Amino acid sequence: MIYPRTRKHSPTRRCLIALTFIAVAFSLPGCAYQSATQSTNTTLYERLGGKTTIDAVVENLLYRIADDPEVVVFFANTNIDLFAESLASQLCDVSDGPCRYEGPPMDRAHQHMGLTDVHFNRVVEYLDAAMQAEDIPLGARNELLGRLAPMYTDIMRLQ
Repeated sequence: MIYPRTRKHSPTRRCLIALTFIAVAFSLPGCAYQSATQSTNTTLYERLGGKTTIDAVVENLLYRIADDPEVVVFFANTNIDLFAESLASQLCDVSDGPCRYEGPPMDRAHQHMGLTDVHFNRVVEYLDAAMQAEDIPLGARNELLGRLAPMYTDIMRLQ
């Protein structure tokens, strides 16, 4: 029997699939157990800890990026205070908080930077580590990463 040719996924597509799979896989244990004090109407924003915790996560993330010579170069001409405010607003918006992200679209914000999957994955790892450092529960961390994962395509589109 002759089988039809199958198309292989590009490295970009594989990375996106892997990120989505990881986010879903790690969030499943969190679905099985829900604390009696946690209401089913609680937003992700609230489970993340609100503005104070999101601001702390962003600050922690920026320190991690600053300590990585291969990643910090992408921020050389960036107003870090404005970037931190914009990222916190975006995380707040994505997590159903009261903020509205009004920055540029992800493809424009990252165009022609020369980002690779290695850079992208490293920043995702730093974001997760920053959330862990702020004691954000696994389920909330993975839900946020799952909501951010679709941005990968836009971020990498104009590289």
